[in-house]
Amino acid sequence: MRAVVAMLVLFALDVALPPPLERAHVLSPVVLDKDGAWLRAFTTTEGKWRLAARLDEVDPEFKRRLIAVEDKRFWFHPGVDPLALSRATMTWVRSGRVTSGGSTITMQLARLIEPRPRTVPSKLVEIVRALQIERRLSKRQILSAYLTIAPYGGNLEGVRAASRGYFRRDPQGLSDADMALLIALPQAPEARRPDRRPAAAKAARDRVLRKFVALGLTTPRLAAEARAAPVPTRTPFPVVADRIADRLARRDRDARVIRTTLDAGLQRSLELMVANELKLQDGETSAAIIVVEVEGRKVRASVSGAERNRAGAFLDMTRAVRSPGSSLKPFIYGLALDDGIAAPDTLIEDAPRRFGGYLPENFDRRFHGEVRLFEALQHSLNLPAVATLQKVGAARFEGALTAAGARPRFPRRRLEEPGLALALGGVGLTLEEVTTLYAMLGDGGVARPLVYTDGPQWRVSRFMKPESAGKILAILARSPMPDGRAPSALIEGSTSIAFKTGTSYGFRDAWAFGVGGGYAVGVWMGRPDGAPRPGATGRAESLPLLFSVFDRLKTSGAPAMPTMTEEQVAPGQRRLRPKDDSLDPVILFPPEGADVLITEYGPQSRGVALAARGGRAPLVWYAEGERVPEEETSGRIIWRPTTPGFHEVIVVDAEGRRARSRVRVRGR
Repeated sequence: MRAVVAMLVLFALDVALPPPLERAHVLSPVVLDKDGAWLRAFTTTEGKWRLAARLDEVDPEFKRRLIAVEDKRFWFHPGVDPLALSRATMTWVRSGRVTSGGSTITMQLARLIEPRPRTVPSKLVEIVRALQIERRLSKRQILSAYLTIAPYGGNLEGVRAASRGYFRRDPQGLSDADMALLIALPQAPEARRPDRRPAAAKAARDRVLRKFVALGLTTPRLAAEARAAPVPTRTPFPVVADRIADRLARRDRDARVIRTTLDAGLQRSLELMVANELKLQDGETSAAIIVVEVEGRKVRASVSGAERNRAGAFLDMTRAVRSPGSSLKPFIYGLALDDGIAAPDTLIEDAPRRFGGYLPENFDRRFHGEVRLFEALQHSLNLPAVATLQKVGAARFEGALTAAGARPRFPRRRLEEPGLALALGGVGLTLEEVTTLYAMLGDGGVARPLVYTDGPQWRVSRFMKPESAGKILAILARSPMPDGRAPSALIEGSTSIAFKTGTSYGFRDAWAFGVGGGYAVGVWMGRPDGAPRPGATGRAESLPLLFSVFDRLKTSGAPAMPTMTEEQVAPGQRRLRPKDDSLDPVILFPPEGADVLITEYGPQSRGVALAARGGRAPLVWYAEGERVPEEETSGRIIWRPTTPGFHEVIVVDAEGRRARSRVRVRGR
């Protein structure tokens, strides 16, 4: 009866005081690429590198030798090896000191999960805990737990972290020297740290090598060769796609393995390319790149780089809100095609024009008269894009962007509906969002969110019809190539790329986007603080990077790029006319009642550019009672006032119709 009661008491104590095995499950989050390649790992909340040691991923010869050296009856004893314990006790009694611990691997695991001083009472607790562990875990689970939390010096715990920290690889295909070191370190990890005490590490390793020979695990010759091997030092773990890895780890804090859609090889290649490019910059410039596989919207690379010692170096510029410049124009024209407002051959006037209080200009400050829609898009003309947006509707365009997954941000002071400045970058978007839009073009007008981890996609919407998306791609694929780049049609095996650039106001952001070979790519360059970079355009800075990215992509077997074809233009689509089109000339600038500010008077001044719409060419201008001639070099009409005060500006067309504007000229 007493025996039964004692057993019940022991059972109750075992249930009430289980061994704390949780530590073996508190692991470092590891972020992997699409094929399982290591991108980045993070320490545990304790600051430890601790990676799960799955037995099928650990060198079988290492496991065999570990058991032979540390616990040869591991597979058979109940957690305590009476023979080894008796031998250790007898040695201790005879010599008065511990020369053989007698601890099994299970007992060592018990000591690791509950560290205690090395005393006789502590040994008794380890024995009890070892028996408890054996009741709860299989032998394979015990070995796996031990190899997960065994200390290897510093903050390295577990054989996988140690192997990666010292050998730069997982614990597979280990050499005799590697195995001996990994067996020796857990017994005195700090005293034998290879990176701090290489001599002690070598001595401990060599002792284990001699045991290998004594146990018949290797030959004397191989052991001698292993003893001659240098002691490794610790190397930092690889860090690839650090910003994406950090974002995903913070998003799912309970995940221990995060498998992404990224391609580690491509990611490393683009990180190196960006680093080399930034070395040629001013030290304040940053760059960001996103590569998306159109089918499934899987992000294959995401790079955000800047000099590490610069402000903003650790910002993820793929998610920074910036002005997209002209990069939204293809989507304005796509909706115009969808709505039947225009066709690729529709004529649009590229001439000075005021849209309410908005007076846009082209980037080069020149005007080209009537152009076809496809020419306006290929050459990124501003006036035709704004006129087309006026027809499409700025509010409708904003709604379409939002439905496609972009989130337009406007200045806080804006109270009215979205304005026509949307066409020229008067909105805030991220590189991720705009790249999403270009991926939509490559997918027949269907918008889907970008994905960084595999999983279901729920939000799908149609931005434009497949026919419209195909026409826009065909137009962009025939855009003027950058200097030094031959058209893809002239290069055997080259992928046709539909591309568009953008430059925000003040040269703050340089963009380039491309679609081709089954991929959509977005490139941004600029300063994280938003400071201007005079002369830095999307075409000059980001477009060469875009083509360099496509050169690194495997695009064979991808769908062919749509081609431009001759098509009949419906009568209503022959010209896109302004809503307020009239025959009489109208002065756009300077408007009636305006204050004209100038820095100096007379022929040396920069003057004021005069602009009008309507009327029959040629238009003749007068100011201060004299005709204002056309500039020989630019073809523009520049009025250079000679005196301050009130003046009348007059424009007369070929039919004698005229418009007047009374303005006041003041010095700055």
